[in-house]
Amino acid sequence: MLELPVFARDFSPSGERLTQIGGGSIGGKAEGLVRARRTLERLGGELAELGFDAEVPRLVVLGGGFYQEFVSRHGLGQLGVEGAADATIADAFHRSEIPPAMVGDLRALAEAVRVPLAVRSSSVLEDASGEPFAGVSGTKMLPMNQPNAAGRFRSLLDAVKFVWASTLFARARGYLAATRHRGATETMAVVLQEVVGRRHGVRFYPELSAVARSYDFYAAAGVRPEAGVLGLALGLGKTIVDGDLCWSVSLERPRAAPPFGSARELVERTQRRFWAIHLGPPPPYDPMAETEFLTRPELVEAEADGALPRLASTFDPSAERVVPGIGRPGPRVLDFAPILVRREIRLVEAVRRLLTACGEEVGAPVEIELALALPPRDRPRLGLLQVRPLLVAADVVVLADDDLSPAHAWLASRRAAGNGRRELADVVYVDPSRFETRRTAAIAAEIERLDRDLVAAGRDYLLVGFGRWGSADPWLGVPVRWDQIAGARALVEAALPGWSPEPSQGSHFFHNLSSFGVLYLAIGAEAPLAPWWEFLAAQPEIARTAHARHVRLAQPLVVEVDGRSRRGVVRREAA
Repeated sequence: MLELPVFARDFSPSGERLTQIGGGSIGGKAEGLVRARRTLERLGGELAELGFDAEVPRLVVLGGGFYQEFVSRHGLGQLGVEGAADATIADAFHRSEIPPAMVGDLRALAEAVRVPLAVRSSSVLEDASGEPFAGVSGTKMLPMNQPNAAGRFRSLLDAVKFVWASTLFARARGYLAATRHRGATETMAVVLQEVVGRRHGVRFYPELSAVARSYDFYAAAGVRPEAGVLGLALGLGKTIVDGDLCWSVSLERPRAAPPFGSARELVERTQRRFWAIHLGPPPPYDPMAETEFLTRPELVEAEADGALPRLASTFDPSAERVVPGIGRPGPRVLDFAPILVRREIRLVEAVRRLLTACGEEVGAPVEIELALALPPRDRPRLGLLQVRPLLVAADVVVLADDDLSPAHAWLASRRAAGNGRRELADVVYVDPSRFETRRTAAIAAEIERLDRDLVAAGRDYLLVGFGRWGSADPWLGVPVRWDQIAGARALVEAALPGWSPEPSQGSHFFHNLSSFGVLYLAIGAEAPLAPWWEFLAAQPEIARTAHARHVRLAQPLVVEVDGRSRRGVVRREAA
């Protein structure tokens, strides 16, 4: 079992940068950070030559033994067995006393730390190769700007309890039910890590957050999937990992913009708000809320902060075009052209080297998370926040153009993800005649009920809906969590005339999609879908909700995805 140096009650830049309080496992996320540190040591001065001060931000890990002691002493594990509501679990954890052995070191940490901290889960099951639980448990951002150590200490205690409690929330229980870890006992270490960023008035945030993957599940025609993909956002990385609007490009062709229909559409469908840590007057006390100390300002406030010069372009309505930079008046567009087109910082080269080096360290394709502070006159500070393995299926599935024709397939996609073949007799789908974008939150709850019955019966199914599955923005699709679709083994995202959001691109969405081996097909608005809906409407109905149906076919459908060509089909029935 990997252990870190013992915490010496020192969080100064000159002290040991990765330390541990207490015994037990440090969990998957912390182990990934150890790999990240080894990677940076091996890269040596390469990133410095590219102009970056690169590091794994300082962190302290609370060993998993504390969690086990806390849950056992107070009998809290029974709440998960009984399926208690999240609010009930959170309240019970908040009212319980932490292990006494933690108190002295956490108090010393609170006295030493005056920079924002991320309190993050590091599960034994999380980020494990094969079936990781990326994004399942909670993360809490703390400003750590209270004037006295007692206030900072209380915030730390509350945040640790929140992360611990999240291991028993409905989301975590659903993940366990969806994997080979069903019935496993979770052990949770907690990472307390410095947040990379800069202060802008009453806000603290990195100017740039990034998630990069070694394998691009949506590589454009002529682009090698193994070239990798990069997602960028202003502010905290919550925007990317939650699947909200961000900027995604191939690492092979980073200057090529995503396929927007017009410059005006680009303005409307790029990031307009960002996440930051609130440093102003304390918000109402809400210790079990993940976003207690977060704020989500508009893009105009980032410009007032001086955060946009190396991130944004400007829309020129008279010419219907977007011009790199913010040297002229007009609506700002977060297309990161100063970095990707003008190469004002050499981020793409740095990410390529990091992906290669991290992949060698892990022995597999990887997903990495980064945060960058971009002071106007100093070198960018690059924080490597996470390294996790990315499973890329190796099954041989070959689909030719003819396999995508209506004569052979009900549904066909040239923007599929995953690789392999599934035979599925059960289909859960959102009824196109009842779908409304304003009702997507209600639809998510309905899908969860149908999924729960299918999981209990041990039946895998095909899930079909509109817009983005798992969207953080309910106006872009159905905002389900992974635990709410635990039994789905293939997903379809269909478009509607006049409403066609870009396919899902959230970090945790894709990481779990690939690791659970779920096949994924994005269907454009141009596809002839009427025969498909007629076919489903004629199938025997097992259950119905206000907006969705569960049907069961006499002969299973076949879902196939050719991961190398990105072709995918839903065929009429198994041979």
